Amino acid sequence: MKIIIKDFKTDGDNKFVGFKITDNGNVFVIDKQVPLADGTTDEQYVTEALAAGQAEIDEWQASRANVGKEWDAEAGAFKAAPAAEESESE
Repeated sequence: MKIIIKDFKTDGDNKFVGFKITDNGNVFVIDKQVPLADGTTDEQYVTEALAAGQAEIDEWQASRANVGKEWDAEAGAFKAAPAAEESESE
């Protein structure tokens, strides 16, 4: 998972932090606001904002858990993913 800060600004009494999250080619965008506080670093604001959005990020990742899997309708189950072929080096 790759996290990019897409926005970072002061909005009234809050720090507005926007994230662009990429996971296996899929993109999720989320914005969070955290209260301004004296002595708080940019890194702390980003950490707080990310923590505030973590449940939504987790839900997005979970919603994609079965995307791309093959379904066996007769068995009523997902088909096992093929084993990765091992390459032989000579």
